[in-house]
Amino acid sequence: MSANIVSTDQASLASMPKKFSSHYWVGLLLATILSFFIVESVTAAETVNINAADVATLAAELSGVGPKLARRIVEFRERHGDFETLEALRDVKGVGEALLRKNAGKIVLE
Repeated sequence: MSANIVSTDQASLASMPKKFSSHYWVGLLLATILSFFIVESVTAAETVNINAADVATLAAELSGVGPKLARRIVEFRERHGDFETLEALRDVKGVGEALLRKNAGKIVLE
């Protein structure tokens, strides 16, 4: 009876590395795929063209800009034309110096 226990334990030990190995590779593959999507979403919008972006893009990509402020920016741009400078954004109600500083490296005019 002890021979059966030993042989059963040896059989389970022999199969363990194969199970571990397949789980390892599946986990590694999933981690690689997920990291690609995370990096892609972080770098997707390095800059936002303030003269072309829609409401959803402005709200999603600019820090401190929600849907209401994004709508005001787009409406202001449609009424008065493209923004010539970043400082011109201050003419939009709700846009101040702090908001411009937070997003200075992200907003472009082209």
